[in-house]
Parts: sequence; C-alpha cells; structure tokens
Amino acid sequence: MDLFIVLVICLSFLIFLFLWNQSYAKGKLPPGPIPLPIVGNFLQINTKDVNEFINKLAKDYGPVFTVYFGMKPTVVVHGYEAVKEVLIDQSEDFAGRGSFPVADRINQGLGVVFSSGEKWKQTRRFSLMVLRNMGMGKRTIENRIQEEAQCLVEAFKKTNRSPYDPSFLLGCAPCNVICSIIFRNRFEYSDEKFLTLVKHVKENTRIVSTPWIEFYNAFPFLLHHLPGSHNTVFKNMTEQRKFFLEQIKKHQESLDLSNPQDFIDYFLIKMEKEKHNKQSEFTMDNLITTIWDVFSAATETTSLTLTYGFLLLLKYPEVTAKIQEEIDHVVGRNRNPCMQDRSHMPYTDAVLHEIQRYIDLVPRNLPHETTRDIKFREYLIPKGTAILTSLTSVLYDDKEFPNPDQFDPGHFLDKSGKFKKSDYFMAFSAGKRVCVGEGLARMELFLLLVSILQHFTLKPVVDMKDIDITPGFKGFISIPPSYKVCFIPV
Repeated sequence: MDLFIVLVICLSFLIFLFLWNQSYAKGKLPPGPIPLPIVGNFLQINTKDVNEFINKLAKDYGPVFTVYFGMKPTVVVHGYEAVKEVLIDQSEDFAGRGSFPVADRINQGLGVVFSSGEKWKQTRRFSLMVLRNMGMGKRTIENRIQEEAQCLVEAFKKTNRSPYDPSFLLGCAPCNVICSIIFRNRFEYSDEKFLTLVKHVKENTRIVSTPWIEFYNAFPFLLHHLPGSHNTVFKNMTEQRKFFLEQIKKHQESLDLSNPQDFIDYFLIKMEKEKHNKQSEFTMDNLITTIWDVFSAATETTSLTLTYGFLLLLKYPEVTAKIQEEIDHVVGRNRNPCMQDRSHMPYTDAVLHEIQRYIDLVPRNLPHETTRDIKFREYLIPKGTAILTSLTSVLYDDKEFPNPDQFDPGHFLDKSGKFKKSDYFMAFSAGKRVCVGEGLARMELFLLLVSILQHFTLKPVVDMKDIDITPGFKGFISIPPSYKVCFIPV
C-alpha cells in the first residue's frame, strides 16, 4: 500500500511537470509563485478573500503574473492599464471564455455567458438584437420598469414600518422585468413558481461565492462525485431549466412566426429559419441555456447591487438625504421618476456609480481565455490560457479614486457638483465581453432606487455605528451581509 501511494505521488508529479513544461514550451508565461504538484498555488490562497492574495502577488510580481489554481496556469492581469489592454485594446485576442467548472457542468459551453468562438458571437449578437427589439434602452422597457417599481413600492408599504430584510423583494422586481422580456408576462410576488425561481437564483449566487466552490472549480475532477454544496447548484439549475422548458413548450403551441412577442418567440423563429442548417447554433439546448444566462444575470446582479446599496444608504444617512433632496427638486412627489430625470440628478447618478464601484460586485470578472497564441507585453501566452482580470484593482485605483476604501459619491463628481465619468468604472466589465444587459441594469438601478426613496425614509434597526457593511461573502461575487430596515412612508 505504501509503495502504491509513492507511485501515485510520483506519477502525479510527472504529469504536473509535463503539463507545466508544455505550457512553457508553447510560450513564455509571466512570472509567479512556484506551484506545487497537482494543487498548484491553491494552498497559498486565502479562499475567503482571493482578492487579498491577488493584490499581494501584484506587489511582488507587477501587473501581469501567473498563478496555478490547481494544475492549469492562469495569467492574472492587475491594474487599469493592463486590464484595459486585455479587455479593450486586444479584446479579440482575449475574448474566449475561461473554464468555470461549476457552471460548465450544466451549460456545456452553450448560451451567451459561458460560450466561446462562433457560438458565443452568434448567440450574443442575436441576444443583443432581441433585447433592443424588446425595448432595452427605450421607452417601452422604461415603462415596464416604472410599473414594477410601483409594485415594489406597494409591497414595501405592506411591511407596515416593521423591520424587514429587503433582499427578497429587491430580487423580485428585476426578476419580473426580465420575465416580461423572456416570457411576456410578470408574476405576482406570491406566485409559488416565481418564488421558487427567485429562491434558486439567490441560493446559487450565495453558494458560488463560497470557498467550497473555489475549491471545486480548481479540482472538479476530484470533487464532482463527492457530497457538497456544488450538488445544490446543479439541482437548482436543473429545476430552473425544467421551468424554462415548460415555458418554451407553451410558446411553441401559440407561436406566430410573423409576430414575435418575447425573447423565446424570437429564438424559436430563428430556429425555424435555420432548421435545415446542421451547423446552426440556434438549437433547443442553446435556447434553454441562453434563457438561463439572461435570466440569472439580469436578476441577481441588479438585486445584489440594490440590496448592498440600501445598506450603504443606511450607513450614510447624509447621502440618502441629499438624494431625497434632489428627488424633491427634480421629480417631486406626484409623478413617477423617468430616465430623463437622471441627467438633472448628478448627485444621485454619482451615488449609483459609487455604490457599484464600492461593492465591487464581481471582483475578478468572469474568466477570459486567449483565442490564439499571442504576445502580450514581453510574454508569449499560448492559445487557451485562462486570463483573470482584476476589476477590483481598477475600481479601487487610488489615483483615480482617492481613498478608495471610503464610500464617497464625490469620486464621480467634479468641483462644480456635476457628474464626472471615469474610464476606470468597469463594474459591467468592458470590451467585447461587457455585460449584455448593462443598459437594462442601469435603467433598473436608477428607477427602482429613486422610486423607493421617493416614497420612503429608511430607518435602521441598530445604531449607525453598528451597521456592518463588510461583505458576507467575497468570492466570485460580493454578497452583502444580511440586515433589516424599516420603510417609513413619507
């Protein structure tokens, strides 16, 4: 038995050396900490705060370095200049989607988020076209968000000034907006299927931000068949996909090829047009996965931003008071806020940007991958190499944002109080892989936040100094801590 263990260790070490030598034979990767066989640099990483580990390495190795999350190398890009080169200046070379095993297991390289190559290009182009046809960035979807904002306000009124955790309702509103785009209709907040959908999205988001998923993503071949929270993610994703398939079947029965009503209709019509093309990317499996991508991304990112945002507004009541003063001056109390108001509300716009900068929602971005062998600075990076772009290093750049660890709307205001844009604002990523739903998210964040503050005063349930704004989890996504607030009608 002892000899067997020794042989396994030796074999593993030889495999590791082979893979490592292969990567260096094909290119000259950036420097980095020396990896161990099999586990790479994983034992050096604080899985509760991978950002801390990355920031430390950037001080030692500079803006571009290599880390082994398990057996495969990942090139880490740190700081605005290097991140800009990857995401914008050489975006085509870095436009591949790196492996994210916990999602890849279900999505199988389909959809718009975790796909690459021609499949990604066609699905993304089509999805953007449909979202625009459905009103993204236009008055039609603005009206839909305004209607949902009023439903949200009425739901908060029913809390009767009592302490309430707002995260659930703040998830329902953006979920309903994307449901109206994908499925043609919204759901009541008490609808059981709707509640289950929201629950699954929230549960999965929380799980993928835990250290266990960092571990799983590094060693999926070892952990896949073991017990663990990754199985809950797979179960939830499978249940969601069943619901989407039910909706698709209903749409197939009522489909009017000349009059598409929602995202599913558009996709089904595209499938019909390409049914004789054996190479078509528009298949039933790709439809289900694309729905899952659009639905999940559009629901939880906006929900978490609002949830974290209201916690920050509780912590800094003087900021809330200035927003409400601007609301009174520009919108008043007798009409719904609209997107035209935003240009007249520079402070509110600055606060929304600062919330997104400060919470650093997706610290390491989604993984990218090189699409060919490329020269990047003085390095030669082989095709298929995973690329990690540190958005934290951009959003927390102390030259662009003085005192970046402080929540300060002044980061986005000039000396005269006008809104100030920043190229460093990459909360939605940048370049060819920028978030498909950025326009929709921006509208939702503004209209939902302003609508709530138009109707309510936020009252904390603990002393101001005891309000904790530290993330509950900061893994793949920054999860706000749980809290309660009283919504006091004005």
